[in-house]
Amino acid sequence: MEFSFLDNKLYNINEKVISEKRLDFKDGLALYKSNDLIGVGRIADYVRRKRHNNKAYYVYNQHINYTNICTNHCLFCAYARNNGEKDAFTFSLEDVKAQLLERIDEPVRELHIVGGLNPSLPFQYYLDLIKTVKKIRPEATIKAFTAVEINHIAKISNLSIDETIAELKNAGLSMVPGGGAEVMSSRIRNKLFPRKIDSAKWLEIMESLHSAGITSNATMLYGHIETIEERVQHLMKLRELQDKTKGFSAFIPLAFHSKNTKLPHIPPTTAFDDLKNISAARLMLDNFDHIKAYWVMIGEKLAQTALSFGADDLDGTIIEEKITHMAGAKSAKGLSHEQIKRLISSAGFIPVERDSFYNSVET
Repeated sequence: MEFSFLDNKLYNINEKVISEKRLDFKDGLALYKSNDLIGVGRIADYVRRKRHNNKAYYVYNQHINYTNICTNHCLFCAYARNNGEKDAFTFSLEDVKAQLLERIDEPVRELHIVGGLNPSLPFQYYLDLIKTVKKIRPEATIKAFTAVEINHIAKISNLSIDETIAELKNAGLSMVPGGGAEVMSSRIRNKLFPRKIDSAKWLEIMESLHSAGITSNATMLYGHIETIEERVQHLMKLRELQDKTKGFSAFIPLAFHSKNTKLPHIPPTTAFDDLKNISAARLMLDNFDHIKAYWVMIGEKLAQTALSFGADDLDGTIIEEKITHMAGAKSAKGLSHEQIKRLISSAGFIPVERDSFYNSVET
């Protein structure tokens, strides 16, 4: 498709995209450095519509954050607490059961379950947590535990990563969220999250999950101290593993929120940067089917706009997210079925309710 661009470098990128040639590191830098946001967005929208036409997806999901006690103490996190702190919490299995039963009349299709690295929780807790959810919501997909959590669970279980994954899968785990990678850079890790697993370990665990038949998402936390070069390198590492395993379902750019973190001086991301990250991801991650606009982090209105900048998924109803809201997110604590459909349809797209694996479902 012929486009007119303010940035001449986009002509070459557009030509490569139309001829289905893979973009390289230099192209990624050009996308991020370009001030022609509309031009970058047009190319991303071309790819998005070629793959998904006029459809935009969402899932009816519920979040369970089972504990905020964590030993990692990442500088960008407003969620983690030490054991004994005033607002520290850990849900018992009965607490989780009560949360699920509270919404048992709603058509929840996915349970998104993540938490901190709580040293007081035994291995059996994680297995029983999944089994409890599965018993109450047998038809829903359990999407639980980041690679960071799985590494922690493996350590306390005295099992290998592969053995741990097998135990979790046997308990009912079907999918894994994409958190914990942040930005895959040893420089950033040393400064912001030195206790967390490094990028090589994160990729290794994701490869093991994919080999075990467990699908995952992938993320990138942007808008803190990372460089454009580090962003592009992160995307290319994800693309490389996807070439190998084909196990990633969607990519989710995560906008950093600094309120209540140890980095309060860092300003919020701009709408320009939020849209640029979505468009750049759509163009660089040519082997990913889906790019999400995570409305919890960028707000409902900008997520709606992002559907024209490369995103094809608004995630879901997200009842009730805690991690980003503890860092000052102004978005809603959850959206109704009708609210998310309206966001999509009023942006000119066809809302498609899906399950966790992008099969459309009848409401």
